[in-house]
Amino acid sequence: MRSEYEFDKMEARKNPYASRLKKQVTIRLGEDVIAYFKSMAAETGVPYQNLINLYLRDCALNKRKLSMSWG
Repeated sequence: MRSEYEFDKMEARKNPYASRLKKQVTIRLGEDVIAYFKSMAAETGVPYQNLINLYLRDCALNKRKLSMSWG
């Protein structure tokens, strides 16, 4: 194996499996929700969209239900 590689000469390629991993959707979120996740992103260094995805995945895996009443 080489001791040095020239990464600046490498050609960028998209991940061929990316389209299978995530699906792009349009969703309307409250400004307060976006601000919350953006502040968490600043603290953790993880992009806020990834944090939202992680949170929703956790909800789905744990089968969380929304406890809200429309009264």
